[in-house]
Amino acid sequence: MDSGEEAPKTLTSSTTRHKCAACFKQYKKKEHLIAHMKTSYHSVHQPECGVCQKHCKSFESLREHTTGPLAKVNCSKIFAERGCKLCLRIFDSPVSLREHHSICYLAAPALLGTIKMPCPESQIHNPPIDIEYDIGNHPEAVSMDCEMVGGGSDGSLDLCARVCLVDEDENLIFHTYVLPQIPVTNYRFEVTGITEDHLRDAMPLKEVQDKILHILYNGESIGRLRLNGGRARVLLGHGLEHDLDCLKMNYPDHLLRDTAKYPPLMKTNLVSHSLKYLVQTYLGYDIQTGTHDPYEDCVSVMRLYKRLRSQRHQTKGMEFTLAARSTPSLTNCHDSWNYREIENMTPEELFNISKSNYRCWCFDSRQALQMHGSLV
Repeated sequence: MDSGEEAPKTLTSSTTRHKCAACFKQYKKKEHLIAHMKTSYHSVHQPECGVCQKHCKSFESLREHTTGPLAKVNCSKIFAERGCKLCLRIFDSPVSLREHHSICYLAAPALLGTIKMPCPESQIHNPPIDIEYDIGNHPEAVSMDCEMVGGGSDGSLDLCARVCLVDEDENLIFHTYVLPQIPVTNYRFEVTGITEDHLRDAMPLKEVQDKILHILYNGESIGRLRLNGGRARVLLGHGLEHDLDCLKMNYPDHLLRDTAKYPPLMKTNLVSHSLKYLVQTYLGYDIQTGTHDPYEDCVSVMRLYKRLRSQRHQTKGMEFTLAARSTPSLTNCHDSWNYREIENMTPEELFNISKSNYRCWCFDSRQALQMHGSLV
């Protein structure tokens, strides 16, 4: 009898599974779950299923979870009835979903076109410097896009020939053609719409650099800009590193927001999506259907950024530090706890102390900075 009573206990202990509170993966040993949490960088900032609350590394993963061929049945059913195909949120009713669609689905911006500008200065607007800037206001963002022509013997060398900047209200604040520093051997007309005539009176690169930096610095000192940004503007783009390289410009990493490198917007294998795909998938309209228009691209990047910045995550106060507002630490916070403490934590507690290995754009929001401004 005694041995018979002991058997179920042995069976129960041998089949105990340790389930990750974020992605729901299960492990036979607690130490394997702990190892998983140290390398997964789960956090409340990861895209979350509105049905089962599973956290995914990217919106693409979340989309596969709710609408893919291997989607969970219950999640797929509810999403089909009350889920937004763009932002992937779940609503209380089909009526609420229809009301939301009028806000979520956007119309494509008007095209700037390949206008010929005899006087580039006419296309430059200096937004007012935010003299009254304080930490209660979110850092103002500016979106930039460049169009490239080809240089070199085979025309494969990218040369910036046109640049455009817009503000958060989608106002054009800077637009000019840029005089390449070496001869153009391929205007790539079918994509850029640029001809030799457009570049005949174009602005020299040094002047372009000065005007862009004047807009971005917004009257802030270099020291404050490098420390925490101050009143300097956040620079948005898609493939920003390449654009800045072609402009021969530098700008602090903590003030850059790149839709090509933001993990939630990337593929499941961490490869970048095209801007055309992101806009169609998350904003609901088509771009780059013919000649590329820099204003259209700028506005679309700005819209993606503002949509992600406005997300309301249940953030923990410990995450709002100067480092969190700039570049994320590469050391997982689990490493700051001794193993005995971690071993005694529940899966939910392990998730609560876990942080992302990227800086979530929700930290740029006015509400976040107002709530935690005293930490800066």
